Amino acid sequence: MPELPEVEIARRNLERWFQGHRIVRAEADATRVFRGAEQAHFTRLTGRVKSLERKGKYLLITLEGGHGLMAHLGMTGKFVRRKQGESVPYSRARFHLDDGHVVHFSDPRLFGRMEPVPARELWELPAVKALGRDPLTEGLTGPQLQEAVGDSRQDLKVALMDQGRVAGLGNIHAAEALFRAGLHPARKPGTLTPDDWKHLARAIHAAFDFAFKEQEGEDITYLEEAGSVNRFRVYGRAEGPCSKCGTTVESFTQGGRTTHFCPKCQPLSSVASPAARKGAAAGKGTASAVTRPKPRSRSR
Repeated sequence: MPELPEVEIARRNLERWFQGHRIVRAEADATRVFRGAEQAHFTRLTGRVKSLERKGKYLLITLEGGHGLMAHLGMTGKFVRRKQGESVPYSRARFHLDDGHVVHFSDPRLFGRMEPVPARELWELPAVKALGRDPLTEGLTGPQLQEAVGDSRQDLKVALMDQGRVAGLGNIHAAEALFRAGLHPARKPGTLTPDDWKHLARAIHAAFDFAFKEQEGEDITYLEEAGSVNRFRVYGRAEGPCSKCGTTVESFTQGGRTTHFCPKCQPLSSVASPAARKGAAAGKGTASAVTRPKPRSRSR
């Protein structure tokens, strides 16, 4: 599922593909990608792209003539560029460029969203205005993360995925960041120390940087797609060995999603001691005596 890194890669691709070119024709099929929006207005999106911005998982595109487009990739959406005449599976909308290429929005499961609106309204869309701090464009320090998430009574990982608190974090990168920081996903935000928040903020940036470095070529391949390789450190590795310590990775359902964690590197405790936090970050501590969520037999 696309999260902040994947959406940022899509933004950079679109910026490069559109640079120096004009959209000569825009067309879209009648699908639920345009739910709640005027599909017919998509055909107005021609000419040059003036700006391509991102907030969290949302792409905000401004074109000549005051036209704009908000795009959300949903669960399986992606932008791909092909030469005129080449077919693209599940193409729902298309931009025909003056260089003979076509930029397709492909979305097998139709959870993506397109909303053509006047450019001046892009940043005023309710979904965009409701977003919290974007770690990439607005920065994210330990104190800023604590301010955004620290008052939540939800489990830490669930709170991190609240788009109104931190924009762009999803199930995969929240799990990866918590693993890097040595924090159990079921910890309560109120139990974290200032050092914990600092380490977690750094871990979020490190998880994003890793995703950017692992991207190969223009086409983004999601983990659920055939032929994909799981390069993540803990996500999707239930019942396999921890990449740090070799302990069996466990999983449980949290906030309706499957959470992956290492019980040794990420001990669960009400208030972890400095020694426990240090050991967890290094992958050397012992599992907490506090009862952990019951492992599931398989990941989802």
